[in-house]
Amino acid sequence: MAGMSANAETVRVGVTISTTRPAASLGIPQRNSIALLPKEVAGQTVQYFVLDDGGDSTKAVANMRKLIDDEKVDVIIGSSATPPTMAMIGVAAEKQVPVIALAASAIIIQPMDAQKKWAFKVPQNDALMADALAEHMAKAKVKTVGFIGFNDAYGDGWAKEFERAAETKGIKVVASERYARTDPSVTGQVLKLIAAKPDAVLIGASGTPAALPQKTLKERGYAGRYYQTHGVANNDFLRIGGKDVEGTVLPSGPILVAAQLPDSNPLKARGLEYIGRYEALYGAGSVSNFGAHAYDAGLLLAASIGPAVAKGKPGTVEFRNGLRDALENQKELVLTHGIANTTPTDHNGFDTRARVMVTIQGGAWKLLP
Repeated sequence: MAGMSANAETVRVGVTISTTRPAASLGIPQRNSIALLPKEVAGQTVQYFVLDDGGDSTKAVANMRKLIDDEKVDVIIGSSATPPTMAMIGVAAEKQVPVIALAASAIIIQPMDAQKKWAFKVPQNDALMADALAEHMAKAKVKTVGFIGFNDAYGDGWAKEFERAAETKGIKVVASERYARTDPSVTGQVLKLIAAKPDAVLIGASGTPAALPQKTLKERGYAGRYYQTHGVANNDFLRIGGKDVEGTVLPSGPILVAAQLPDSNPLKARGLEYIGRYEALYGAGSVSNFGAHAYDAGLLLAASIGPAVAKGKPGTVEFRNGLRDALENQKELVLTHGIANTTPTDHNGFDTRARVMVTIQGGAWKLLP
């Protein structure tokens, strides 16, 4: 570890994200957003090392060890999906290198323990979004819901959080099904959902694979209400889903409809800043909710480097400890998805300002009142 001081004055940032395979619709805009992150903060040069893990847990861990052991990074950003991120947490604790996750599940940072002390995340917690869904369903007079989600930590986390939120509103989950991110068909699961005759269906999935259950439900004639999670809030989902996802309701970070927010909302200016910078590089309409998570990770990191430098030079144990401490002590930090107030027991720090309800109308995202 002592030899790492050779990297003083340069903050080395490792990034492992999923730019191939099922989570590519999340990872590609995240990779693109790394180009927008600051190259100098608090008098320190910031250098980024980006690797693809393909959403694979083994690869994500291998990438993390390579970045820490070979590239001598001070902090890791990633991964894009929950399963590889969960596998990375143990390495973060072992090496005592902070990791800023771009995946959504609350189990990445909760409940707090010795391992998760080194884990932070910028997407909203499932519970925050599940509460918003249950509130919308209650107002829409939904009494019964069918759930279908990924058969991994993301789907399991959403099933648990939604059942909790639904119970508070007197809503009953009458069917719960799972499928793999790479499954080509979910006909069997959909037939079971339809047989339960729910008023609405919630799909607990992310990226383009989340379109499959909804398209299958439409093909089979299900006419109830459709809900998705914030894991689908990008244009690739609209493209893949087409007319079958019209009318879908979901919670999202405000960045998705930044231009529709009132001028008084501080998240509007931050969101439009990111959108303008991203589209200047990659073209009009190319921006993604998921890329904004990487941008937020960069903003959170930039706000933490100054305090960390006061504790030690980049490349040292003192700097990494100072960085970890600063990451969990941010106050009213305006990001694109929300305003962060992190604490030793809350390594996300978002409140209800980090969510809005949206629907899909005319193949575009529309802010709901």
